[in-house]
Amino acid sequence: MQAGAIGEGGTVAPLDRDASAPRWQRLLAEAVRDADELWRLLDLPAGLLPAARRAAEGFPLLVPRGFVALMRRGDPADPLLRQVLPLGDELASPPGFTADPLQEAGCGAAPGLLSKYRGRALLVTTGACAVHCRYCFRRHFPYDGLPRGARWWLPAMEALRADPACHELILSGGDPLTLPDGLLAALVADAAAVPSLNRLRIHTRLPVVLPERVDDGLLAALNGTRLGCTVVIHANHARELSPEVAGACARLRGGGCLLLNQSVLLAGVNDDVAALAELSERLAAIGVMPYYLHQLDRVAGAAHFAVDDARAIALHRELHAGLPGWLVPRLVRELPGMPGKMGLGLDAG
Repeated sequence: MQAGAIGEGGTVAPLDRDASAPRWQRLLAEAVRDADELWRLLDLPAGLLPAARRAAEGFPLLVPRGFVALMRRGDPADPLLRQVLPLGDELASPPGFTADPLQEAGCGAAPGLLSKYRGRALLVTTGACAVHCRYCFRRHFPYDGLPRGARWWLPAMEALRADPACHELILSGGDPLTLPDGLLAALVADAAAVPSLNRLRIHTRLPVVLPERVDDGLLAALNGTRLGCTVVIHANHARELSPEVAGACARLRGGGCLLLNQSVLLAGVNDDVAALAELSERLAAIGVMPYYLHQLDRVAGAAHFAVDDARAIALHRELHAGLPGWLVPRLVRELPGMPGKMGLGLDAG
């Protein structure tokens, strides 16, 4: 993933620190990108730093300062910090963990367009993110191979037009909300011009880690389309859902977006019933429906986050016993070649 944003010309460039740039871009430009600085800000144990530097060489550190401010100082086990903390564990190579765990390399219908499920298509809009989650299943994705330019997605739109059975376009990345407003608005308009499409889904972490992104420019880019818009945010722990995040979600809802959340079950982050229940309750309080709880995609570098299926199913059963059904996300795993996500435990079948 690239720590930048796609400009109107389509190139990846450092984000603008100029006062005329949108506030979210300036905040992203100021994000923490150096392990030594993260250690200073959070007063972390010095013994972990050398391995963190090595891990960050292979997958760069990137985390907005507002997200860092939610973390506990001096605690390397803090559940928010653990999601972005480079560790020596990433350098291990256990069997079964690969660079492309979902075999997306074989799913391309056009440059950047993945057709994995019937009736839906996914467009990898950019390699840029606002945060580098250490468990990201696309941490090795060949973003440099994507075409660039304001018209780069036109072949994808032609492929969508050629498939009248496709009714939903999913914008993914990277993170599609790192696109500047003008480019995002143009993409939404082009999608709306495909007759068979009637739904637009945006998968994004920005409302959680950089809630300032949900500004008037973004809402204008999403408003006015004939497509029904669903925004799937990504929060793994209740402490991520600050008042600023609640405000961002309220603005998206006010703009007519349906809001869902997907989480990943992560060892040392949310692998206990109390944390999962608190997350669901907090999501409900800010108007977001719990949607999926994913078992970890087995991507190289993330094995230390894995929770075995038996424990995952037991946790999910306990969660179901303590919450109303609509507050319990589906426990799922994604496997290459399957027609959809595979339910586990109570969600199997």
